[in-house]
Amino acid sequence: MSDQAPVHEVICRQAERTPDAVAVRHGDGVLTYRELLDAAALVAGGLSADGIGPGAVVALRAERSAQLVIAVLGVLLSGAAYLPVDPRHPPHRLRTMLESARAALLLVDVDESPLPEGHPTLVRTLTAEPVGAARVRAAAPVEWRRYRAGPEVVDGLSCVIFTSGSTGAPKGVELTHASLVNRLAGMLDEHRVGPEDVLLQKTPYTFDVSIWELLLAFMAGGSLVVAPPQAHRDPQALVDLIVGYGVTMVHFVPSMLALFVTEPDVRRCESLRVILVGGEALPPKLVNILTATLPRAAVYNMYGPAEATIDVTAWECRRPEPGDTVPIGRPLRNVTVYVVDEQGALVPPGVDGELLLGGGCLARGYAGRPDLTAERFVETRVAGHRERVYRTGDLVRWSPDGHLDYLGRLDTQVKIRGQRVELGEIESTLRRHPVVRHTVVVLREARSLVAYVVLEAGAPPDVDEPALRAYLAERLPEHMVPSRIVALAEIPTSPHGKVDRAALPAPPRRHSGAVGH
Repeated sequence: MSDQAPVHEVICRQAERTPDAVAVRHGDGVLTYRELLDAAALVAGGLSADGIGPGAVVALRAERSAQLVIAVLGVLLSGAAYLPVDPRHPPHRLRTMLESARAALLLVDVDESPLPEGHPTLVRTLTAEPVGAARVRAAAPVEWRRYRAGPEVVDGLSCVIFTSGSTGAPKGVELTHASLVNRLAGMLDEHRVGPEDVLLQKTPYTFDVSIWELLLAFMAGGSLVVAPPQAHRDPQALVDLIVGYGVTMVHFVPSMLALFVTEPDVRRCESLRVILVGGEALPPKLVNILTATLPRAAVYNMYGPAEATIDVTAWECRRPEPGDTVPIGRPLRNVTVYVVDEQGALVPPGVDGELLLGGGCLARGYAGRPDLTAERFVETRVAGHRERVYRTGDLVRWSPDGHLDYLGRLDTQVKIRGQRVELGEIESTLRRHPVVRHTVVVLREARSLVAYVVLEAGAPPDVDEPALRAYLAERLPEHMVPSRIVALAEIPTSPHGKVDRAALPAPPRRHSGAVGH
């Protein structure tokens, strides 16, 4: 496979080789490769009729379905880039995204969510049900074989993914075809993905992980299982999908994985051979539970910002995982990493520094934000030569044996009584307590630290707020011990499954003894 060919062209070649193999499974239905590409070509033809082609951006607003998979592939076949938007986004946020990305057209499903008024973007409606081969052939001849990408496509955008950012303002990351095929081709090799593999598309499609979930299986001749809407939040539903379809490869964020491994039926998921975990810090305790529960599956801790096309480092977890934290590992294919100090100089192993990323993974920049692009994607002299790099704002450290340890965000460093405090260090320490399953630490009003914890089931009653604070006091300086520790049934998460710090409740009035509820 040539790395110069964009992903959709690789998929077309695969469809030519195995047109009658099953490509998509959705509920009780299936689509073969021929049916999938026929339907996608029909979408591409409609876009072309609207004047949409290379250089354009097409927004998609739909619930997860087989039709969504068809639409994504159809947009790529047309030469345009796709922009996923959540059906639950309010109209003003949708309008901001459409304007920033200069979206030429909005494809919507049949829901009745309000659309922004007064915006010139064309709006078209997707069909409610997946398009089958007979219906397509009645409407038009098979056209997908003619889709071959010219230079204007190869060098152009494949996708625009919006992230919330630390400020809360949405930022549209512009991914290129080159960076996308670099990552997906790397995944094919790293995980030996083949025709026998079954991948599960469960991640909300506004999250960058969904890109490989949607497309990787088709590059290898495998099949894709499309989870119903909201199933990604239901551990039992995920178990049923994995067991029922024989899923072999899946992704979790740690907070959802912690719920998944507690399902009574999770041991039935014996078909899983690759479990990728990312999006948040991965606690060693969770790895140990997972590898003991599903010992046949290889577990990888993945790290990467959307600005560097999904993932840039990986660590294959040991059984059990030693230490206090799980490393984020070593660089993936065509990724260069640098750890630098505040002056931009490389730091040796064992010294904390900011992570810079370069190589074939980098996005073009931020849609409609040249100022932010210039701030985060910089030309700099590093390691003796000039290179375009992305400043991640992440604090990391090289280990003596050549892997990276993630320490937290530079922008989550806070000052307590004039001293710098890394919130991730407090979280990591608290997670080492035997009954603490998950924790998040935030700086609230009056510059006070508050820790939120989820305790293991059956935690003894003497594990109360004073006991946890005493545990931390034995291991951390006084100024790093949270003033309050609040127990929650679960940590609130965003639609992407990441921790939603803004949704954490204010600490209740202090009760004597028990952890605050």
